[in-house]
Amino acid sequence: MSKRAVISLLTLCLLLAACRPAQETKLTVMTHDSFAVSEAVIAAFEEEHQARVEFLAAGDAGAVLNKAILTRSAPLADVLYGLDNTFLSRALEADLFEPSDSPLLDRIPEQFQLDAEHRALPVDYADVCINYDRAYFSENGLEVPASLADLLRPEYNGLLVVENPSTSSPGLAFLLASVDTFGDPGYLDFWSALRDNGVVVVDGWDTAYYTNFSASSGRGPQPMVVSYASSPAAEVVFADPPATESPTASILAPGTCFRQVEFAGILRGTQNRRLAERFIDFLLSVQFQQDMPLQMFVYPVNPDAVVPDVFSQWAGQPEQPASLDAETIRVNRDRWIQAWSEVMFP
Repeated sequence: MSKRAVISLLTLCLLLAACRPAQETKLTVMTHDSFAVSEAVIAAFEEEHQARVEFLAAGDAGAVLNKAILTRSAPLADVLYGLDNTFLSRALEADLFEPSDSPLLDRIPEQFQLDAEHRALPVDYADVCINYDRAYFSENGLEVPASLADLLRPEYNGLLVVENPSTSSPGLAFLLASVDTFGDPGYLDFWSALRDNGVVVVDGWDTAYYTNFSASSGRGPQPMVVSYASSPAAEVVFADPPATESPTASILAPGTCFRQVEFAGILRGTQNRRLAERFIDFLLSVQFQQDMPLQMFVYPVNPDAVVPDVFSQWAGQPEQPASLDAETIRVNRDRWIQAWSEVMFP
C-alpha cells in the first residue's frame, strides 16, 4: 500500500471516529413510585450530557429508604430522589449520601435546606392533609371535620383511610401531625380512639387513594384519605371526561396538615460522580422545577419556577400546618412508630 493510500485511510478513520456519537453514560436514579417527569425534559438532560437516565422505582418513600440502606455496600443507583424530611435523619445516620454543593442552592430558601452538609438537597415540598369526597359529604348531610379531634366523632366511623407510617411517608407525616397536635403520649390516645372509630390502615398512598378512597376509584368505601393538599388539582387535570371543578377538597384547618419536603442525594460509592452532580443541578433548575407541579403535584423549592394556575384554583395551602423540628423527629421517630404499631395492631 502506498504512503498516500495509508494517509488517506488514516484520515478516513479519524473522520469516522469524529462523526460517531459519544458513548452514552447510564445514570440510575432510585425514586418512589410516584415520581414522574416529562419525556422532553429528561431528554434535554440526556442530550446535553450524552447520558441515558434510568429510573428505578422502589415503592413508597419508606420502602425506598429501606432498600437504599440494605444495598448501601453495593448501591443500586447513583442518585436517590424522594426522601422526605420525616425520614431524612435516618438516611443521614446511615451515611447514604456524598455531599454536593450545587450552585443553585443559592436560590433555594433556607427553610428547605435541612442538611447543613448538603448531602441531601431539597427539591420540592407539599402538604400532607386529609382529602375528602365532596359529593359524599354533601349527599349524606355531613359536616367536614374541622380538626383531628373531630375525626373521633361517631358519624365518621369507618370513613377514613390512612397509610402505615412505617412504610409510607404521607402516613408518617400524618402521624407526626397527631404528635404535634396531641403531644406525647397523648397522640396514642388519639390513635386508640381512631382505631375504635373504624380507621382503615393500608401500606401505601397508591392503595389508600386509588383503591380505598371513594372519590378517586368510584368504588372505595372511605370518603376521607390521607393525601396531599395538591391532590384536588390533580383530579381536575386528569379528569376524564374533563371537569370544571374538583370532586375532592382538603381539610386545611390548623394542625391537620404536615409540610413534607422531598430531597435528592448522590449515593455514596457512585461511579458516575460528575454526572450525578449535574443531575442534582438539573433537579434544582427552573426547567425541572416548573415541570414538577403537573407531573407529581408538588411545589417547587426554586422560587424562580412558575406554578400553574390550576394550583391556585384547587390546591390549597394550610396557613398553620403542624410542625416538628428535624432533631425531635430524629430522636423520637422510631419510638413513635413502634408505639403506634402496638396501639393499632395489639
